[in-house]
Amino acid sequence: MLDRVSKFAGVLDKLGVKKGDTVIIYMPMIPEALVSMLSCARIGAVHSVVFGGFASNELAIRIDDAKPKVMISASCGIEGKKTIPYKPLLDEAIKIASHKPQKCVIYQRPQVQAELTAPRDLDWTTLMKDAKPAPCVFVTATDPLYILYTSGTTGKPKGVMRDNGGHAGQRRPCRGSEMVDEKCL
Repeated sequence: MLDRVSKFAGVLDKLGVKKGDTVIIYMPMIPEALVSMLSCARIGAVHSVVFGGFASNELAIRIDDAKPKVMISASCGIEGKKTIPYKPLLDEAIKIASHKPQKCVIYQRPQVQAELTAPRDLDWTTLMKDAKPAPCVFVTATDPLYILYTSGTTGKPKGVMRDNGGHAGQRRPCRGSEMVDEKCL
């Protein structure tokens, strides 16, 4: 998992995603969704997971609010025996939204092959072949980690920004001799 996360973090870095930039993850519950979240955290990018299959208008609202540099999606989701193509929903959301993401990374699932729109859309597997692992970026407890949106039942969905502090694992205390560049070894 570490190899996949650090390589996909390298993909995001190569696409210009830096600490503090926002990425929307519009995927089904597949391992690549988790890889995407952890990769964003690794480079200090803020991620927002939007339930895969959300209507285009709802996704567009979140795109306009979060202003992602990159969107990450899959070609489809699977619900029971039914496949739901995500790419047409994503394309429509981007068309509706005022904010236009620079790039979309699409994970092609075997059940549905999405048609990619060049130069905006990029294939996950192709990008991962040549990806160089990205190192962890130092973040403080108060740096943002993710945005979680309310359902929007009261009108416009509201984004709640969560920081790293409530999620970071507890580290053992270190002594000065164990410090390098203000980090514990």
